[in-house]
Amino acid sequence: MPQFWEEWSEVQQTLVSRGLSILAVIVLALVARWLIHRAINRVVRTMTARHAGPENERPRSSSRGSRLFEQATGINHARHSQRVSTLGSLLRSVVTFVITLVTLLTIMAILGLPLGPLLASAGVGGIALGFGAQALVKDFLSGVFMIFEDQYGVGDVIDTGEATGTVEEVGLRVTRLRDANGVVWYIRNGEIIRIGNRSQGWSTATIDTSVSYAENAERVITLLREVGEQLAADPQWEDTLIEAPNVVGVESITGTTMTIRTIAKCVPNAHFGVQRELRERIKAALDAAGISPPPPLVGGTGTMGNP
Repeated sequence: MPQFWEEWSEVQQTLVSRGLSILAVIVLALVARWLIHRAINRVVRTMTARHAGPENERPRSSSRGSRLFEQATGINHARHSQRVSTLGSLLRSVVTFVITLVTLLTIMAILGLPLGPLLASAGVGGIALGFGAQALVKDFLSGVFMIFEDQYGVGDVIDTGEATGTVEEVGLRVTRLRDANGVVWYIRNGEIIRIGNRSQGWSTATIDTSVSYAENAERVITLLREVGEQLAADPQWEDTLIEAPNVVGVESITGTTMTIRTIAKCVPNAHFGVQRELRERIKAALDAAGISPPPPLVGGTGTMGNP
């Protein structure tokens, strides 16, 4: 009987000792996780605040074009904050996973469980899982680089080759976008070979004006420049145009038709509206100036009608 109580006392001491060790490991893991997460959050806040900066210290653009270009290229506080927050969330998830794994292995070692066979089995299973989950790993890594490199963000209009639309969500595995017909596309990041971002940089509005070959080219070009300057001075289009429309000159002469090209640099995805507005104004200005349009074709045979 005394031997039983001695063995029971040793078991109790062992349980208490191991229990305290396990408790200490868990507490240390929680403290380490809290400290690292706090450091990551502090870095995220610092990077966000540094990019925003006090209003009186931020450089002011010297022209409307510079200001609009800075906004159009995605160099703005909201976009930067979104990317930094996403990377911070990813780092916190990785830290939590690593700390949890180390804590579990440490607890198993305290309990006296054999880690050698377990780690060997985990290694073999990891290799098998790696071969089976190659696509998943590829999607994950592609998502990380897309976010880190700021290839696109929520609200951007992108062309992935398979679909073109507005990005609604950027995940580490899948990107969701909606096309012009309202169809939602889910595209795996690892399957995206090339990206065309229509929301970074600027868009170009191209307007070709066709007039009669008999008209004076210099007179028409001067008129088109006046229309472009009026559009650039319009407050309604002040935040759309990066610079005043530029009349590049005669683009082509075909038969009795002379075509003059006008190019306008504007903020992303605004070129369709600029083209429509310029066409309406050019049409009104040509009519007011009495400039003749190209003579119509007769019977579709290529013979020009009498002017």
